[in-house]
Amino acid sequence: MHEQQTGVTESDPDWDPDEHVRYARYRRAFAHVAPEGGAGLVARVLTDPDGAMAGSAVREYLDRRAVELFTDPGYPAWRAEMAEVVAANDFISRRLREWTLLRAAAVGEPWEVDELLAATNWCQLHAAETSAAGTVLAALVEGGRTKRICNAAKSRTGKVK
Repeated sequence: MHEQQTGVTESDPDWDPDEHVRYARYRRAFAHVAPEGGAGLVARVLTDPDGAMAGSAVREYLDRRAVELFTDPGYPAWRAEMAEVVAANDFISRRLREWTLLRAAAVGEPWEVDELLAATNWCQLHAAETSAAGTVLAALVEGGRTKRICNAAKSRTGKVK
């Protein structure tokens, strides 16, 4: 895939009418993109006419980079760059905000319990299964959206300080 700032259209040399082929091509491009090229590639992929497929490819990339940068001091700059690029996509924007919430709790930055309790099931379950923050787990034991979330938080509560 070329890293052009133009949108993905049928006149694009990388165009394929099969969204599965385009999805696989996007995944390969995201696997090999240099960090400084990530935002441009995200912007380009999000112009694909199949918004759900494009969003899925971008979400996968965003999740991978968020994990890679989770405790890195470069996370805030990356988040700001991504937030600008994905602002028009509600799903991806929300996922980015939720990664930022999870990171804040993990690295001891300010965060709000109400924001965690209003987060998606994905975010709550991820926090319940991975967080080492007692306040996160306590909030999810009491107010997690599903029994699975509450139980996961409860089972981790005894394992963290």
